[in-house]
Amino acid sequence: MTQTDNPSGGAASEGAAAVTPLLAPRWAAALSGLAYKHLRTAEGTDTLEVERGDLRAVLAALKNGAGFAMCTFVTAVDHYPRTPRFAVSHQLLSLEHNDRLRVRCWLRADDAHLPTCSDLWPGANWSERECFDMFGIVFDGHPDLRRLMMPPGYDHHPLRKEFPHVGIEPDRLYRQWDRKRRESWSEKQ
Repeated sequence: MTQTDNPSGGAASEGAAAVTPLLAPRWAAALSGLAYKHLRTAEGTDTLEVERGDLRAVLAALKNGAGFAMCTFVTAVDHYPRTPRFAVSHQLLSLEHNDRLRVRCWLRADDAHLPTCSDLWPGANWSERECFDMFGIVFDGHPDLRRLMMPPGYDHHPLRKEFPHVGIEPDRLYRQWDRKRRESWSEKQ
Protein backbone atom coordinates (compact mmCIF):
# COMPACT_ATOMS: atom_id res chain seq x y z
CA MET A 1 0.00 0.00 0.00
CA THR A 2 1.11 3.50 -0.60
CA GLN A 3 -0.07 6.35 1.50
CA THR A 4 -0.99 9.67 -0.03
CA ASP A 5 -1.65 13.17 1.19
CA ASN A 6 -4.93 13.83 2.91
CA PRO A 7 -6.64 16.31 0.57
CA SER A 8 -8.36 18.03 3.47
CA GLY A 9 -5.02 19.33 4.68
CA GLY A 10 -3.26 16.54 6.57
CA ALA A 11 0.14 15.41 5.33
CA ALA A 12 1.23 11.91 4.46
CA SER A 13 2.99 9.93 7.17
CA GLU A 14 6.73 10.32 7.56
CA GLY A 15 8.65 8.47 4.89
CA ALA A 16 5.74 8.33 2.43
CA ALA A 17 6.45 9.86 -0.95
CA ALA A 18 4.47 12.96 -1.80
CA VAL A 19 1.82 11.84 -4.27
CA THR A 20 -0.97 13.77 -5.89
CA PRO A 21 -4.10 13.21 -3.79
CA LEU A 22 -6.15 10.34 -5.18
CA LEU A 23 -9.41 11.22 -3.50
CA ALA A 24 -12.09 12.59 -5.77
CA PRO A 25 -12.94 16.20 -4.90
CA ARG A 26 -16.45 15.26 -3.82
CA TRP A 27 -14.99 12.89 -1.20
CA ALA A 28 -12.64 15.52 0.13
CA ALA A 29 -15.45 18.05 0.38
CA ALA A 30 -17.71 15.56 2.19
CA LEU A 31 -14.93 14.68 4.64
CA SER A 32 -13.84 18.25 5.34
CA GLY A 33 -12.87 18.56 9.00
CA LEU A 34 -12.87 14.79 9.65
CA ALA A 35 -9.75 12.81 10.52
CA TYR A 36 -8.64 9.96 8.24
CA LYS A 37 -5.63 8.51 6.45
CA HIS A 38 -5.92 7.83 2.73
CA LEU A 39 -4.31 4.60 1.48
CA ARG A 40 -4.34 2.80 -1.81
CA THR A 41 -4.34 -1.00 -1.64
CA ALA A 42 -2.25 -3.21 -3.91
CA GLU A 43 -5.27 -3.89 -6.12
CA GLY A 44 -5.97 -0.15 -6.41
CA THR A 45 -8.90 0.30 -4.02
CA ASP A 46 -8.96 3.65 -2.28
CA THR A 47 -9.10 3.08 1.47
CA LEU A 48 -9.69 5.52 4.29
CA GLU A 49 -8.29 4.46 7.63
CA VAL A 50 -10.14 6.02 10.57
CA GLU A 51 -10.21 5.79 14.34
CA ARG A 52 -13.22 4.11 15.92
CA GLY A 53 -14.47 7.41 17.36
CA ASP A 54 -14.53 8.97 13.88
CA LEU A 55 -16.01 6.01 11.98
CA ARG A 56 -19.67 6.92 12.32
CA ALA A 57 -19.14 10.53 11.22
CA VAL A 58 -16.99 9.48 8.24
CA LEU A 59 -19.55 6.89 7.06
CA ALA A 60 -22.45 9.36 7.40
CA ALA A 61 -20.49 12.05 5.53
CA LEU A 62 -19.66 9.67 2.70
CA LYS A 63 -23.29 8.60 2.37
CA ASN A 64 -24.86 12.03 2.63
CA GLY A 65 -22.17 14.20 1.07
CA ALA A 66 -20.37 11.97 -1.44
CA GLY A 67 -23.15 9.84 -2.88
CA PHE A 68 -22.19 6.44 -1.51
CA ALA A 69 -25.66 4.92 -1.67
CA MET A 70 -24.65 1.35 -0.78
CA CYS A 71 -22.52 -0.44 1.76
CA THR A 72 -21.69 -3.61 -0.16
CA PHE A 73 -20.03 -5.38 2.75
CA VAL A 74 -18.73 -5.13 6.29
CA THR A 75 -16.03 -7.63 7.15
CA ALA A 76 -12.90 -8.09 9.23
CA VAL A 77 -9.45 -9.61 9.07
CA ASP A 78 -7.85 -11.12 12.16
CA HIS A 79 -4.16 -10.16 12.39
CA TYR A 80 -3.47 -12.18 15.56
CA PRO A 81 -1.07 -11.86 17.40
CA ARG A 82 -0.71 -8.25 16.23
CA THR A 83 -2.15 -5.44 18.33
CA PRO A 84 -4.52 -3.97 17.33
CA ARG A 85 -5.85 -7.31 16.18
CA PHE A 86 -8.84 -6.75 13.91
CA ALA A 87 -9.09 -4.63 10.76
CA VAL A 88 -12.79 -4.02 10.10
CA SER A 89 -13.63 -2.79 6.59
CA HIS A 90 -16.76 -1.20 5.18
CA GLN A 91 -16.87 -1.15 1.39
CA LEU A 92 -19.04 1.59 -0.09
CA LEU A 93 -20.40 1.91 -3.61
CA SER A 94 -21.54 5.01 -5.45
CA LEU A 95 -23.79 4.01 -8.32
CA GLU A 96 -24.04 7.61 -9.46
CA HIS A 97 -20.27 7.99 -9.80
CA ASN A 98 -19.46 4.31 -10.47
CA ASP A 99 -16.78 4.00 -7.82
CA ARG A 100 -15.97 2.19 -4.60
CA LEU A 101 -14.29 3.24 -1.41
CA ARG A 102 -13.21 1.16 1.56
CA VAL A 103 -13.24 2.51 5.12
CA ARG A 104 -11.09 0.59 7.60
CA CYS A 105 -10.90 0.76 11.38
CA TRP A 106 -8.52 -1.17 13.66
CA LEU A 107 -9.74 -2.77 16.91
CA ARG A 108 -8.06 -4.40 19.89
CA ALA A 109 -9.21 -7.91 20.81
CA ASP A 110 -10.26 -6.84 24.31
CA ASP A 111 -12.42 -3.98 23.00
CA ALA A 112 -13.86 -5.17 19.67
CA HIS A 113 -16.81 -2.73 19.44
CA LEU A 114 -17.88 -0.43 16.61
CA PRO A 115 -20.99 1.67 16.02
CA THR A 116 -23.50 0.12 13.63
CA CYS A 117 -24.08 1.57 10.19
CA SER A 118 -27.25 -0.46 9.60
CA ASP A 119 -29.39 2.65 10.06
CA LEU A 120 -27.43 4.38 7.26
CA TRP A 121 -27.50 1.35 4.94
CA PRO A 122 -30.12 -1.26 6.03
CA GLY A 123 -28.39 -3.94 3.93
CA ALA A 124 -25.34 -3.70 6.21
CA ASN A 125 -27.45 -5.40 8.89
CA TRP A 126 -26.57 -8.84 7.54
CA SER A 127 -22.87 -8.09 7.03
CA GLU A 128 -22.55 -6.81 10.58
CA ARG A 129 -24.27 -9.93 11.91
CA GLU A 130 -21.90 -12.14 9.91
CA CYS A 131 -18.89 -10.19 11.19
CA PHE A 132 -20.19 -10.57 14.75
CA ASP A 133 -20.79 -14.30 14.24
CA MET A 134 -17.46 -15.11 12.61
CA PHE A 135 -15.13 -12.69 14.48
CA GLY A 136 -16.99 -11.67 17.65
CA ILE A 137 -16.98 -7.97 16.76
CA VAL A 138 -19.89 -6.18 18.44
CA PHE A 139 -21.75 -3.47 16.52
CA ASP A 140 -23.19 -1.14 19.14
CA GLY A 141 -26.72 0.03 18.33
CA HIS A 142 -27.42 -2.83 15.89
CA PRO A 143 -31.17 -3.62 15.92
CA ASP A 144 -30.79 -7.44 15.98
CA LEU A 145 -27.20 -8.49 16.67
CA ARG A 146 -27.27 -12.27 16.94
CA ARG A 147 -25.59 -15.24 15.34
CA LEU A 148 -26.25 -15.57 11.63
CA MET A 149 -24.61 -18.86 10.63
CA MET A 150 -23.57 -20.58 13.85
CA PRO A 151 -26.14 -21.86 16.39
CA PRO A 152 -27.12 -19.45 19.20
CA GLY A 153 -25.22 -21.31 21.93
CA TYR A 154 -21.99 -21.63 19.97
CA ASP A 155 -19.12 -20.32 22.09
CA HIS A 156 -16.60 -19.67 19.31
CA HIS A 157 -15.94 -17.39 16.34
CA PRO A 158 -14.68 -19.55 13.46
CA LEU A 159 -12.69 -16.91 11.54
CA ARG A 160 -10.55 -15.93 14.50
CA LYS A 161 -6.96 -17.13 14.20
CA GLU A 162 -7.05 -19.06 17.49
CA PHE A 163 -9.92 -21.24 16.23
CA PRO A 164 -8.49 -24.79 15.99
CA HIS A 165 -7.72 -26.04 12.48
CA VAL A 166 -9.51 -29.28 13.27
CA GLY A 167 -12.58 -27.33 14.39
CA ILE A 168 -14.67 -27.59 17.53
CA GLU A 169 -16.48 -30.77 18.52
CA PRO A 170 -19.78 -30.26 16.63
CA ASP A 171 -22.03 -32.64 18.53
CA ARG A 172 -21.84 -30.88 21.91
CA LEU A 173 -24.64 -28.42 21.10
CA TYR A 174 -26.78 -31.12 19.54
CA ARG A 175 -26.40 -33.33 22.62
CA GLN A 176 -27.38 -30.44 24.91
CA TRP A 177 -30.45 -29.71 22.80
CA ASP A 178 -31.41 -33.39 22.60
CA ARG A 179 -31.02 -33.84 26.38
CA LYS A 180 -33.41 -30.91 27.04
CA ARG A 181 -35.85 -32.21 24.47
CA ARG A 182 -35.88 -35.71 26.02
CA GLU A 183 -36.45 -34.32 29.52
CA SER A 184 -39.89 -33.19 28.45
CA TRP A 185 -40.68 -36.67 27.09
CA SER A 186 -40.19 -38.37 30.46
CA GLU A 187 -42.37 -35.75 32.18
CA LYS A 188 -45.29 -36.46 29.82
CA GLN A 189 -45.30 -40.24 30.49
